[in-house]
Amino acid sequence: ELKKLGVNTIELMPVAQFPGKRNWGYDGTCPFSVQNSYGGPGGFKTLVNEAHQAGLAVILDVVYNHLGPEGNYLAEFGPYFTSKYVTPWGKAVNFDDKGNGGVRNYFIQNSRHWFDHYHIDALRLDAIHGIFDQSKKHILRELSEKTDRFSKSKGRKFYLIAESDLNQERVVRDRSKGGYGVHAQWNDDFHHALHTILTGEKKGYYQDFGKIEQLEKAYGQGFVYSGQYSAYREKRHGTSSKNIPASRLVVFTQNHDQVGNRLAGERLSQLVSFEALKLAAGAMLVAPYIPLLFMGEEYAENIPFYFFVDFGDPGLIKAVREGRQKEFSAFGWDQPIPDPQVQKTFDRSKIDWRKRNSGKHQVMLKYYQRLLSLRRDIPALSHLSKKNLKVSKLADRTILLERWHLKSRVWCIMNFGKEIVKSNLPKKAVKIMDSSDTIWSGPGALEKAINPLSLVLYEVSK
Repeated sequence: ELKKLGVNTIELMPVAQFPGKRNWGYDGTCPFSVQNSYGGPGGFKTLVNEAHQAGLAVILDVVYNHLGPEGNYLAEFGPYFTSKYVTPWGKAVNFDDKGNGGVRNYFIQNSRHWFDHYHIDALRLDAIHGIFDQSKKHILRELSEKTDRFSKSKGRKFYLIAESDLNQERVVRDRSKGGYGVHAQWNDDFHHALHTILTGEKKGYYQDFGKIEQLEKAYGQGFVYSGQYSAYREKRHGTSSKNIPASRLVVFTQNHDQVGNRLAGERLSQLVSFEALKLAAGAMLVAPYIPLLFMGEEYAENIPFYFFVDFGDPGLIKAVREGRQKEFSAFGWDQPIPDPQVQKTFDRSKIDWRKRNSGKHQVMLKYYQRLLSLRRDIPALSHLSKKNLKVSKLADRTILLERWHLKSRVWCIMNFGKEIVKSNLPKKAVKIMDSSDTIWSGPGALEKAINPLSLVLYEVSK
């Protein structure tokens, strides 16, 4: 199904052994083990083999910034943690304090474990802003060195992808230029810029976003915050991403954090209209970056995705419930949260694949399939480059994105406003996609104009 859609990679949240039977995976306590309730080592190897036979790469999320609070006995065996730094999870992993050598090796060997024994193609490094290291050689740099060395020994490339809210260019900068040499990183700023324009939300970290100019910058550079003052953080934030190649940034309209860390676990399909949902999909898939889809978004799944756990310690369960409630207060969400501990919360988070076969869900599935085929087949879209790109504002809430590669050239007009916008197109522009077309259950395409909340894509001949 995913191959037919046009996806070429699947990404899994962490599978390291955790307490209980259900968990997002970020409470793992045995980093070298595969969760028994998910199928264990044998089941995981079968999944990877089947994916590879279908032509799909596999990315695994790994957590090197903390271990879960229940069943974590690693500190009994050595100086794995340090009190030098304060983290949301307690003591930090000891990457630079006394006795750190064995600790660093433990996590480096863990990365190799997944590559070597499970044939994982890439690792997504969870929340590297929670990894603290003042050593002469940062652990991420050492990890990238060892990964590249392992790639060379195996004759094929293995990748590291970071999750970071630091907006630090050095994470993906080449090691020869003083960077850590991580191969790519998620770009939350693209999500925040797009989400706030579509939803109008201004609470929590969304207060820093909401301007169309910020989305322009996200298309043209990557990071929106590159040293400017952040009201949410109450300080300047980020560095410039101008020199980061487009192929090193991952963008998305939704992910497990942005959905699951909402009080009601709402997906974008529950927050905006069908037309706006199509616009969001197109806005992501015409970007010059690597797109990431959250499970079910390709058919407009509207079942919530909640945070869920299965702990055994009553005190910990109480602390998780209270902690989640406190976390949501920054967004002004003061209703009771769905209980993370109960089975029902987990069951209500499961997607319903049957929806993809009928109604607007089927329409959205075909819409994604069409966008992905265009992205794959048109050189101007498939070639990831910020240099062969121009972004400009046509109206208050309308963006023109121009991309080209060799003889291939496309124009993409995105209208985020509520009014029709007239378009002045080159004579040799041929429309190849209009999200408002009736074939996509829209109000109907217009000639030389763009409907509200719609995206139109043109191929332009020289």
